[in-house]
Parts: sequence; structure tokens; C-alpha cells
Amino acid sequence: MATMKIPMTVPSPRVDAEQLFKAFKGRGCDASVIINILAHRNATQRALIEQEYETKFSDDLRKRLQSELHGHLKKALLLWMPEAVERDASILKQALRGAVTDHKAVAEIICTRSGSQLRQIKQVYLNTFGVRVEQDVESEASGNHKRVLLAYLNTTRYEGPEIDDKIVEDDARTLKKAVARKHKSDDQTLIQIFTDRSRTHLVALRSTYRSMFGKELGKAIRDETRGNFEHVLLTILQCAENSSFYFAKALRKSMKGLGTDDTALIRMVVTRAEVDMHYIVSEYRKRYKKTLYNAVQSDTSGHYKTFLLSLLGPNV
Repeated sequence: MATMKIPMTVPSPRVDAEQLFKAFKGRGCDASVIINILAHRNATQRALIEQEYETKFSDDLRKRLQSELHGHLKKALLLWMPEAVERDASILKQALRGAVTDHKAVAEIICTRSGSQLRQIKQVYLNTFGVRVEQDVESEASGNHKRVLLAYLNTTRYEGPEIDDKIVEDDARTLKKAVARKHKSDDQTLIQIFTDRSRTHLVALRSTYRSMFGKELGKAIRDETRGNFEHVLLTILQCAENSSFYFAKALRKSMKGLGTDDTALIRMVVTRAEVDMHYIVSEYRKRYKKTLYNAVQSDTSGHYKTFLLSLLGPNV
């Protein structure tokens, strides 16, 4: 469920476009007006506003936001404007081909999206950037990390609720041998199971592994793998079990300690606000005894804070 609130009576796209145009006039811009409109419109409504703005004023709304806004607010609003698939493709491109490769962002987008979403993202990526996402992964990742990402991108997984208990038990035994890492080829077994099996299967596998061997599968992965390869496997496993906790944990990490990882914070709030942020907010409060709203409020400031809190909805 989404958390951003849309007014009971929404102005027409033309009225919104006119209000935005007025907000840009004069020296500087009225960021409060921009936030009050765009943070409270869904993807379809934002697209209609963009169309109306271009039709009425012969101007590109995103380009105007780019020129008028600054800092983290600009980054957050520009990421908010596209529909989800276009946004995910642009995040992947920046993460893979930016000044520094953001491997965690790559894993987040690839390993938390459904098979149908990944197919759409791959198509938009190719159409927009003229290169297949797999080619950029080949260029920027390496070793088992690269292999697991490519396999996840290109494997068609069953996404239904049914499982085969015998296959689950067989996989548990196979993984027990694989995580011993006696042979390098065992890594391929890990990759195959984690990228080929459904989320429902992986949840059952985690439980079966625990009951058969008295150890958490996640701990076995952490003990026997390292670096980006470990992170991707754990991302797949955690999102199969409880994607809301995965994002709650990642959001907390983005604000923990000295300084805030604003790129990660913006990415997760913006990409989940219209999807499942309601559940993430609930999981955050349950796990950390603090609301996500208060955490973001403490770590951000100004219009940037106002925008993110608008996407998070009420402080619950």
C-alpha cells in the first residue's frame, strides 16, 4: 500500500500546470507550491500534468524543475516524476555507469523486482540508453557477483504460491554441500538455486534448511561468501521472506551513524511510496521502536525534508 496522500478532490492537470508555472516565475521558485502539488499526485496524474504543462507553456516540466531546484530536493523530485519502470531503468543506469558503481543500488533494483517488472525495465533500458542492461552489468560487475546478477536478470522464475516439498528438501541438502565451498563449482549451485527458484520456494527452503541442519540459511551464506556476491544472495533471500523488513533495515542503515546516505534514502522513499511503503513504515516501527517519519525528520532539513515526509504520509 502507498503512503503518499492524494486530495479527495484533485484539481485538473491544467490547473496544476498553471500553479506550477506561477511557482517558477520571478526570482527563485516557490518550492512549497511545487511540493504541495507533485508530492500529492500519483504517477498517472503527474504524467498528465507534464503533458498539460508542455502543451500550454511549450516547456518541459522536468527541465524546468532541473533548472529551478537545487540539492537533494531537486534530486528527489526528478526521481519522483517518471513512472516506475522508467525510474528503475534510470536508477540502474546511474548505479552502473555513474562516477562510482553503486552495487547496492543495482542489487536493490534487480533483486527486489518481479520477473515481469524486470522484463519491462530491460526493454526501457535498451530503448532509452541504446545498450542492454546485461552489457553494463558485464562491464561493471565481476566474478560470482556478475554471474548471479546476470542469471537473475535472464531467468524466468515461477511466481505462484505452489511449492514441491521434495525439491525444497533436495535444495536444502544441495545448499548444505555448496556452502561448504570445498569446490569452486559449488558457487554455481548457489547461483542456480537463488536465481531459479520462486520466492515462495525460497521461504520454504529457509525454513527447511533450519529444521534439517539447525542453522539459518542466511548465516550459512554470510559465513561462506563475501562482498557483493554475499550481498546479492542475502538480498534475494531477505526479500523472498519479508521485503518490508529488507527496506526498513536498508532505510535505517542509510540514516545510521554520522551523516546520511541521501542517495539511498531518496531512492527507497521515492520508489516505494506508491508501492508498499505502508508496510515498510509498520515494519520499521516494529523493529526499531521509532517511526520512519521521525527518523527522516531528524536526518533531513528544509524543503527536502518536507517532500520526503509528504511521501511518507502521516507520522504513524
